[in-house]
Amino acid sequence: MSRRAISNPLALAVLSCLWERPMYPYEMTTSMRERGKEDSIRLNFGSLYAVIKSLEKHGFIVAAQTEREGNRPERIVYEITESGRREADEWLRELIDTPVKEYPAIETGLSLLPMLPPQTAMELLDKRVERLDDEIASRRRQLDEIGDDLPELFMVEFHYRQAVLDAERAYLAGLAARIRDRSLSGLEMWEGLHALLHQGLSMADIQQRVAAGDFGQEVADLLGT
Repeated sequence: MSRRAISNPLALAVLSCLWERPMYPYEMTTSMRERGKEDSIRLNFGSLYAVIKSLEKHGFIVAAQTEREGNRPERIVYEITESGRREADEWLRELIDTPVKEYPAIETGLSLLPMLPPQTAMELLDKRVERLDDEIASRRRQLDEIGDDLPELFMVEFHYRQAVLDAERAYLAGLAARIRDRSLSGLEMWEGLHALLHQGLSMADIQQRVAAGDFGQEVADLLGT
């Protein structure tokens, strides 16, 4: 993915608002919240102003006019420039057609799972699955409440997130089940490692003994030695 002048996704959301019509900052925030965009775009009023200033600095938006209602402070109405329209179009196309490597917290946790004893890992996975079940059920209730009020076109990110949650739930539940029924490949060496740690051996001790050939190849493979 190419480097952009501004990389904060909130900037693209601002450009999308102004792509519709000129708005002032509070109006942009209200519009995004009413449409449920804060579920897929990190939105807070403080960072919004910084993003607006950055977009203005790069010539993607301009201050079109200043308005005042009664005794309220003046508010600046912004509009998108031709340069901003091109930036929004190119950015959105890139987001849709180019996969990028992301670093979800759960993926980090899974990559380090052998640090935990198998029983503990299984119990934690079970807890996460329960929480995922709650979130999935909550989102399905929201969909039921919305019903046919909105065309699917305006709910695609919601359905995408639902599919991701369903997939995560299925995989993690399956992983916990394979630990529980002992069908997970490598489980015995995982248990063996923690049995040694429980005996008081340090990882340094275990690695030295693995290097000396005291343990089988499976433990050596687990430790990368």
